[in-house]
Amino acid sequence: MSTTPYRWRWLAFAVILTGTVMDLLDSTVVNVAAPNIRAGLGGGYSALQWMSAGYTLAMAVMLITGGRLGDLFGRKRMFLIGAAGFTLASIACALSVNSETLIAARVLQGALGAVMVPQGLGMIREMFPPKEMAAAFGLFGPVIGISTLLGPIVAGGMIDADLFGAGWRMIFLINAPLGLAAVYLGVKYLPNTPGTHFARLDVTGMVLVTAASLMLIYPLIQGRELGWPAWVFAVIAGSLPVFAAFLWHSSRRGSGALVSISLLRKRQFVGGIFVALVFFGSVVGFMLVFGVFVQVGLGYSPLRASLTMTPMALGSAIGAGLGGTVLGPKFGRHTLHAGLAIMAAGVVGMALTLQRYGTAIHSLDFAPAAAIAGIGMGLVFAPVYDIILASVDDHETGSAAGVLSAMQQLGSALGVAIIATVFFGLLGSHAGDAATTVSPELRARLSAAGVPARAQPQIVAGFRTCLHDRETQKDPSATPRSCQVSPASPALPPAALRALAGAGIRAHRQSSIASAQVTALVSAGALGLTFLLAFLLPRAARPQEAYDEEAETVTVGV
Repeated sequence: MSTTPYRWRWLAFAVILTGTVMDLLDSTVVNVAAPNIRAGLGGGYSALQWMSAGYTLAMAVMLITGGRLGDLFGRKRMFLIGAAGFTLASIACALSVNSETLIAARVLQGALGAVMVPQGLGMIREMFPPKEMAAAFGLFGPVIGISTLLGPIVAGGMIDADLFGAGWRMIFLINAPLGLAAVYLGVKYLPNTPGTHFARLDVTGMVLVTAASLMLIYPLIQGRELGWPAWVFAVIAGSLPVFAAFLWHSSRRGSGALVSISLLRKRQFVGGIFVALVFFGSVVGFMLVFGVFVQVGLGYSPLRASLTMTPMALGSAIGAGLGGTVLGPKFGRHTLHAGLAIMAAGVVGMALTLQRYGTAIHSLDFAPAAAIAGIGMGLVFAPVYDIILASVDDHETGSAAGVLSAMQQLGSALGVAIIATVFFGLLGSHAGDAATTVSPELRARLSAAGVPARAQPQIVAGFRTCLHDRETQKDPSATPRSCQVSPASPALPPAALRALAGAGIRAHRQSSIASAQVTALVSAGALGLTFLLAFLLPRAARPQEAYDEEAETVTVGV
């Protein structure tokens, strides 16, 4: 076997990174674009959640299968199929005519991304000699962190720019040139990697893990709109035995299983699975809620919303640089603990910022706490995979990386389902306090508009009912019956109508801020749980010497 490294490995690496960036950007663009998309296509709050969760859930359940397809049919072939399909699915997203077709296209996008992404990890291990492999993998942490936060910023700029009159559709159309470039350059520079494993695809395992994931995610997202019927909790509970059946099946199937059961016998790797689930769930769930909150709650434009997130993106870049090159290699697991503590402090700081400024808050007021949260996030993003993978053997690394990527996506879908449900569910519970706060000013404006004092209690009571119904309705664009003017109601002067409209805006901002504060504290609590789970991880990533001492370099032909 030739020991000469693959000639075009760094060009091929750039192609792989292009595919990874497309996936990461599209997993986060809806954090800013979701309100505009929902306004254009219709749908309730659950549609906002499914735009993100549909993508990540499809990615999660297909990632391990995607890696197996690369083993069976060749990684280059499956990467090109995945990249081409992802590009076409992105165009389908841009051409969607309603929320249902968009969600379906997003699911297809996630599934094809799952075919594309894992091939890159396998090809990197085949292309690079041991001394370069650590450097190549080390670039993935910063790319993941920066791309995850650049998605909302890019989306906000594109939506406000309204390029070619496409509005929000441009955030998906931008994948067309990127995807075409990835396919064209992939044909030229990716190594030929014919399939070497001829085991049959584990269809039973694929069906079991898909069913279990859907049974867990679907009720969490739809439960609020359905009124949390008993069957919702029954389905969630039923997902546990289905997951157990998947593990039993995997142990029986052995080497042909989607997940190698030997990985699940390693305590430190299992701990890493839970760290990935909770950490990425808290990050992605919070980012979606924050992007929706500043637009729907505070009335920011998409561009202003994305610029409000910029300090977090910059902080993440700084943290990733420090965590990946300085602190991570030296302090190992302690870097993760420091990053989690710093990020939790930043998220709590954002909640305290909301409490301090209230409805008078400005984008710049978020900057200090957001930057701190971003630095902590970056410190975790950069070294976390290297540290988790230190607990697995060399021949298990590829499978373990696929499992971790799947858990990252599943955690993201869970985070969207749980944290967004908390935020939207709290809006109604805070509506009463918000109505009470604005009522004195509303009465004063009604009096100034000439409304008699004896008529004001009924008007204020109707305002309170209308606000509650608006905050709890399934479709935020619909007008509740309690907010509609009855023909039998006495006509109010225009100034009184303006006073009611203004009070409604102020009260909605207040209930949104109160809900966002609690949601931020929930996210900080999830980061605290991640802090505890991180004690299960190896103390440090595998040292560079471990790569240098590998017995043989696997190379591929041009």
